[in-house]
Amino acid sequence: MDFTGESSSWFSRRAEYRKNVNGIESSKDKGPSSEGATRMFDAAAIKTHLTLLVGLTLCGLAFWFEMGRALGGNSLSWAYVFEWPLLGIFAVYMWWKLLHPGFTLRRRHEKPAIAPEYEGMLAAWQEEQRRLEDARQSEESESPRPFDGKNESSRSGE
Repeated sequence: MDFTGESSSWFSRRAEYRKNVNGIESSKDKGPSSEGATRMFDAAAIKTHLTLLVGLTLCGLAFWFEMGRALGGNSLSWAYVFEWPLLGIFAVYMWWKLLHPGFTLRRRHEKPAIAPEYEGMLAAWQEEQRRLEDARQSEESESPRPFDGKNESSRSGE
């Protein structure tokens, strides 16, 4: 795989995004991969790894316990047999999101292209909007200002 062109721009965009989100200044001699590697082994990340390990161990033990109860005849335990693995999967998902803030697999929203048969209609609609806005602005400039209580000519009763 060639690491030039689009993939290198992806790395630079991601490094810039992480710098803005995390408030981290990245130096030019370090690549984005070294920043990610240090993020995986700093003190906060180690605590997150250990929390995940404890959580997954508890989910595994709870699954084993509920499976024994379900096989023993407790029908309610079948719900927990499926719940504990799902909770473990959610824990892994949250672990990933905590270690990689701002990372997404979604593509950026690009302005949708207009079908060629509708370009004329769009141009006409935009022209009509400009014409209406011009008419509104000229109407506002020609109409007298409403009475605001500070006009001297309205104090005839004093």
